[in-house]
Amino acid sequence: MNDLNLQARQLETDRLFMREAIAEAVKAAREGEVPIGAVIVLNNQIIAKAHNLREMNGDPTAHAEILVLREAAGLKGHWRLTGTTLYTTLEPCPMCAGAMVMARTGRLVYGASDPKSGAAGSIMNILQDPRLNHRLEVTGGVLEKDCRELLQNFFKKRR
Repeated sequence: MNDLNLQARQLETDRLFMREAIAEAVKAAREGEVPIGAVIVLNNQIIAKAHNLREMNGDPTAHAEILVLREAAGLKGHWRLTGTTLYTTLEPCPMCAGAMVMARTGRLVYGASDPKSGAAGSIMNILQDPRLNHRLEVTGGVLEKDCRELLQNFFKKRR
């Protein structure tokens, strides 16, 4: 199979799993949370799903990415999440990016970039910093319009 076919298949796979992350973000919005959702995939199977729960849990660390990493590690019985791909609707913040590095996540796919606190290339790039002991492959902009609209609509209703 040529490179173009492989890239097209990867993009379709990424869209499929990003739709699952978007479904989690919709759950967050229904609960009054900022609509960010995340899933972790291993061997083309979702092993964990989560969405923001900061308001509900009263926990500043209850970001979708942190929660999904915890769930996946619990299911695997180990903190190393080597070979996994984390899909999230918004470019991760520094806390979440750092957690992905520490978990040895293999790849990140995100929807909308975050020019205010994005740590996967927007304001910094923790995930690919050569000074750290682990780096992730990063793909951004998957279903970006859908992810961005979820956030924009949520904040329009709150203003």
